[in-house]
Amino acid sequence: MEVGGAEAEEGVTRVLVVDDSPVDRRVAQLLLSSSSCAGAFHVIAVDSARKAMDFLGLKGGKGQAVDMVLTDYSMPEMTGYDLLKAIKALTPLKPIPVVVMSSENEPQRISRCLNAGAEDFIVKPLQSKDVQRLRSCFTARPKGSAPCEAVAKRTPMPPPPPSDHHAAAASASGRRGPFAGVAMVLHSSSVELSQYLPLLVKLVLLVYAVLCLGEILRRWSSGGGRSLFL
Repeated sequence: MEVGGAEAEEGVTRVLVVDDSPVDRRVAQLLLSSSSCAGAFHVIAVDSARKAMDFLGLKGGKGQAVDMVLTDYSMPEMTGYDLLKAIKALTPLKPIPVVVMSSENEPQRISRCLNAGAEDFIVKPLQSKDVQRLRSCFTARPKGSAPCEAVAKRTPMPPPPPSDHHAAAASASGRRGPFAGVAMVLHSSSVELSQYLPLLVKLVLLVYAVLCLGEILRRWSSGGGRSLFL
C-alpha cells in the first residue's frame, strides 16, 4: 500500500489511485504530479480494491477523505467495478467521483461502468490528455445526469441550417416540378430509342435484302435466267 505522506493543501484535488499493477500506479503518480499539473493533484496509491475500501472507511472504520477515485477495472479478489458499486452505494449523500481505467476498450464494459455511476472511463495507458478529463469529472454534477465524457460523445450535433443557395435551389426545383417530370419522360424515351436504333437499322437492311433476293428469284424464274442481269 503506497500512501502519500503529506497532507493535501487547500484547493488541491486528492486522488486515490487503485491499481494492482505497480507500473500503472507509478505512471498515474508521475502524470498527476508532473510540472504540467502545477500541484493540482495530491495522489494516494493502493494496490487493491479492498485496501481502497479500508482507506475510505467503507468497512466501518475511520476513513480518509478524497476528492476522486481512479481505479483499474480488472483486479484480483475485488474488481474496480465492485469498488465502484460499493462507493456509490455507501456514500449516497455525497458520492465520491469515480473514474475507471482499463487496458481493454470494450463497449459493454464501458457501458456497464457508466450505468453504475462512473464519471468517466479511460483506456490505458493513462496519458497527459486524460488529465483534463479528470479535472472535469471532479466538478460536481447533478444527480442522474450523464457522465462528463459521455455527454460530448452522445449529444448529436444539430444539422446546419440550409444556406441561401440551397434554399433557392430547393425553391426552384419545387417550381420546376411538373416540367421536370415531363423532361424525365422525354429523356427516358430518347434513351430507349437510342438503345433500339441499331437493331431497327439492321432489321431494315435485312428486309431490304430479302426483297432484293425475292426480285432476283422472280426474274430468274420468269426469264429462265437469261434476263437476270439485263
